[in-house]
Amino acid sequence: QVQLVESGGGLVQAGGSLRLSCWADRDIFSNSVMAWYRQAPGKERELVANIRRGNVATYGEFTDGRFTISRDSTKNTIYLQIIDLRPEDTAIYYCYAEEYYMSRWNYWGQGTQVTVSS
Repeated sequence: QVQLVESGGGLVQAGGSLRLSCWADRDIFSNSVMAWYRQAPGKERELVANIRRGNVATYGEFTDGRFTISRDSTKNTIYLQIIDLRPEDTAIYYCYAEEYYMSRWNYWGQGTQVTVSS
């Protein structure tokens, strides 16, 4: 039973941009904090950004203004816009959802590969 579905990854040249999408089941979307994480080869998974009700967003320290997370409640979807892509942004990007009030459940998406060529 698929709960989160990511899309939008691909191969991009340095300096380019991408928009990742993550659709969630409606019950999950309505009751969770949603986030994007990424994991580069040989590195630990790290938080890119999360977003909660009221479009309150928090970003990882490395994001330096190039990443924007947003949510569309009419589509049960969150987005991650990345501009000025760099080779070090190459990673698998994962969508994540965690129950809003008490973190009683969480889900991970299958991941979408982003590869940035120099």
